[in-house]
Amino acid sequence: MKGPVYGKVFNIQRFSLNDGPGIRTVVFLSGCPLCCRWCSNPESQNHNRERAERCDGESMSGKRYTPQGVLAEVEKDRCFYEESGGGMTLSGGEPLQQHAFCMEVLRQAGEAGFHRTLETTGHAPEDTFRQMLSQVDLLLFDLKHWQSERHIWGTGVGNELILKNLCVALQQGMPLVVRIPVIPGFNDSREDGANMASLLSRMGVQKVELLPFHQLGEKKYEQLEIPYAMKGVGQLHPEDLQGYEALFRAQGLCCRTD
Repeated sequence: MKGPVYGKVFNIQRFSLNDGPGIRTVVFLSGCPLCCRWCSNPESQNHNRERAERCDGESMSGKRYTPQGVLAEVEKDRCFYEESGGGMTLSGGEPLQQHAFCMEVLRQAGEAGFHRTLETTGHAPEDTFRQMLSQVDLLLFDLKHWQSERHIWGTGVGNELILKNLCVALQQGMPLVVRIPVIPGFNDSREDGANMASLLSRMGVQKVELLPFHQLGEKKYEQLEIPYAMKGVGQLHPEDLQGYEALFRAQGLCCRTD
């Protein structure tokens, strides 16, 4: 007989309005194969795991949960989901780094009647990614750059597997929104915006959300005692991205800035 499945969760955020429809509870799972220079959750990255474990407090190192434990937290706000059309969102890190745990949480959430959203980098084995699609109602699919070489510079990995999995989701008719973090000096030029818009339009993507760069995670780098590549870089605001957003609308994409 198999024993219980456990996972590492570094935060459970209630009453979120920006991570899927309605009012949501967002469960942030530890572990991520990317090392984005601007990451607001560096404690979730694989190569920072040992440093996060040495920090005081479970908010950095994470807390061990069973799927039932996660669902007990999600259950607390069921009435708000029912009124707003909300539910549970799994985020990270990259949830698929804890594939077995992620799948079991999603399965049990489905049985409990919760709307299930997954935010993913798309950087996961194709078989794992395909399995996950059957347990998700909405996919928030992060895309950082259209060009693989530049993607490696910003995140530590290429974008080939990510784009392949995005194609898989589109081919299966998965409801999804592509999310693009707009980062100064990385992908914020008109050329980058135009190329991203063209690529997504050709692939058949319909909805895009732009996420302006912010500095909300800066203090975490100090706690982890690691350098922060974006220190001193000015934050972006929705009004700064009007021209960038227009590039996506010009390609026929439904685009908004959060």
